[in-house]
Amino acid sequence: QVQLVESGGGLVQAGDSLRLSCAASGRTFSNYAMGWFRQAPGKEREFVAGISGRNGRTYYADAVKGRFTISRDNAKNTVSLQMNSLKPEDTAVYYCAATSTYYSGSSRSRDYNYWGQGTQVTVSS
Repeated sequence: QVQLVESGGGLVQAGDSLRLSCAASGRTFSNYAMGWFRQAPGKEREFVAGISGRNGRTYYADAVKGRFTISRDNAKNTVSLQMNSLKPEDTAVYYCAATSTYYSGSSRSRDYNYWGQGTQVTVSS
């Protein structure tokens, strides 16, 4: 069982940066691939970025590639999402997710076993 708690959301202006963090409970954090998803009002939840367990391979949605960076600290049981050059279309609730099944990670939300409660990111123009 893994519990995830996100933090770091807020209201920023276009072009600003924001860093989201996700703290995970449990002793085997490195066994989980982690992902960030987001959901804007009236839209489906979409993949943002992912990172595999031990080797830390990263992958991104095209919409955020080059602007967002996902990282993890297995010693501290945390995963972060550094978001630069934010755009109004990045406005959404951002969710941290963990999967014990797809060790290399996945961009499909259905592959993730555990989810945080979400944190709101609002980017004004």
